[in-house]
Amino acid sequence: MKRLFASVMAALVIAVSSVAAMAADTTLRISLQLPLKSHLGQNLVLFKEEVEKNSGGKVEVQIYDSAQLYKDKEVPQAVGSGSIEMGVASLTRFVGDVPAVDIFYVPFMFNSEELVRKAIAPDSPVRMMLDEAIMGTGSRVLWWQAYGGAILLSKGAPVKTPDDMKNKKVRVFGKTLGAFTEAAGGSPTLISGSEQYLAYQRGTVDIGMTGVSGVKSRKLWEVMDHITVTNHADIEFIVLVNEKFWQGLPEDTRKVISAAARKAELAVRDNVSEIEQNAYVEAKKNGMTVYTPTAEEVAAWRKTAQPVIDGYKAASGELGAKVLQAAQSLK
Repeated sequence: MKRLFASVMAALVIAVSSVAAMAADTTLRISLQLPLKSHLGQNLVLFKEEVEKNSGGKVEVQIYDSAQLYKDKEVPQAVGSGSIEMGVASLTRFVGDVPAVDIFYVPFMFNSEELVRKAIAPDSPVRMMLDEAIMGTGSRVLWWQAYGGAILLSKGAPVKTPDDMKNKKVRVFGKTLGAFTEAAGGSPTLISGSEQYLAYQRGTVDIGMTGVSGVKSRKLWEVMDHITVTNHADIEFIVLVNEKFWQGLPEDTRKVISAAARKAELAVRDNVSEIEQNAYVEAKKNGMTVYTPTAEEVAAWRKTAQPVIDGYKAASGELGAKVLQAAQSLK
């Protein structure tokens, strides 16, 4: 009898799910490399709730977290080609098509929350130029997701100065951060966020670059024990939608999605500072040592990073020059 009851209940759940799916006129599948419990995942949940509520159930949002469908590096092509309607990717994943996006990874370019907010505002020349360029890949940027400042992870001792990076293998997530690593004498290795844990566990790299919120969501304290608070780059993720799919949506649906996207963007931007502080607290609770560089050590990092700006100019062409000028005008 219990088995029969369980079977009937399971059938009811499937039936209800099928009816719900049939009731929706549009389905938005979103690929996310991070766990759903991460702050980027929860930001997508907010978006989902807003869209489904304000569309009256006509739009269903399905979130595939933890790289179930695509890894971070695969998202731009997957969304641009229409293999999936939406996806979340690190901004720097577009560096191959739009080298200028790496302005956010030029070391110490945006070294305060005020500068970051100015740069990513919807009417900012920096953002407008980058969003337009990304459109050329087949994807429209719906909103930007703040991930916080870049930090360094290590095991056994903190990375205090550029000398501590010499002859070390370093996990990076962008070409410009790779150039920064090389300028310090290290060897950069491009590793997706979802593959970090294993890379640190196996010793594939000696030092990591990531956002501190990722330390918490991925429990990186299990494989690394030191954080150096350099905040040498601003980590941004972008939520994309296939442009052809977008243009095929009814205008009222686009308005609902756009409004939900803006609400989600403001929420994640306002919450990121608190999220980072909570992540530092959790890291310490789980045995990590958090080191803040001295003024002298920061000066040494800045000196090391100076040639990277020249490299950015050379690699990003005319668009990069315009973006750099716009970024420097914000200060």
